Amino acid sequence: MALDKVLRRAKIKRRIRKKISGTAMVPRLSVFRSNKQIYAQIIDDISGNTLASAASLKNDAAQKVAKLNQATLVGKLIAEKALKAGIKTVVFDRNGYLYHGRIRSLADSARESGLKF
Repeated sequence: MALDKVLRRAKIKRRIRKKISGTAMVPRLSVFRSNKQIYAQIIDDISGNTLASAASLKNDAAQKVAKLNQATLVGKLIAEKALKAGIKTVVFDRNGYLYHGRIRSLADSARESGLKF
């Protein structure tokens, strides 16, 4: 059962990554969620550089709230870092996860904070 779940997500991830890629002008916002934490990074795929990153693990405020609220805080944080780095538009990479729950919360929060995708 668990292996089927991992393989399904990997298949979806390959399908998504076939279509989207980040550039210096429009980088990719990639999201990873574990059972307890959520991570986001903005990546320029052409040069292979991570331009900005945020995680609930490094944020003390995020450790004290529910996981859905963690995602909201990480979304705000990644948007602030992106805008500070001069990035206004990104391509969203949900990394094989369904656009639901924590992934959606992070995306909505980043949009509200000024990031366009």
